[in-house]
Amino acid sequence: LGYGEDGNSRHTTTEPAIHNGADDNASGTAALIELSKKLKSSSLKNNNYLFIAFSGEELGLYGSKYYTENPTIDLKTVNYMINMDMVGRLKPEEHVLLINGAGTSPSWDSLLNNIKVDSLRIKTTASGVGPSDHTSFYLEGIPVLHFFSGTHSDYHKPSDDEPLINYNGMVSIFHFMYDLIEQ
Repeated sequence: LGYGEDGNSRHTTTEPAIHNGADDNASGTAALIELSKKLKSSSLKNNNYLFIAFSGEELGLYGSKYYTENPTIDLKTVNYMINMDMVGRLKPEEHVLLINGAGTSPSWDSLLNNIKVDSLRIKTTASGVGPSDHTSFYLEGIPVLHFFSGTHSDYHKPSDDEPLINYNGMVSIFHFMYDLIEQ
């Protein structure tokens, strides 16, 4: 969000302040990079993996919408899309990972229910439509999952900063996503 000048900031003062976005969405970007490294060094070579980070989500899914309208690969060959938007603030007292889009494929429920990582508890919603980049893919008929560690009072504020990231929670979410891909 930069200094919050695009109208998406929840910062209440008029003085500009940098919005580092440690959770929204440096956490998702970090998870994407780590997942790509792990898959590259794994034995999971029966599929191709495409890793993309989009911009313009807060302004109306600009990046993901543009990509699905101008893809670099045939979207008919895409099996699914995993979206990691705000995965850095898993609440330690609840340990609940929210996964949206569980109804977008008949396979998701059984796969999601078979994965056990640490004391991570999963809460799902069926819809593939929501305020994040997975929506652009779902609207093209692609099954999606949106991983989300939950809302917090620092959302879209300068206070969304690194010391508040739950790194152990991010590792649990990372292992859950990897186990899902492995299955």
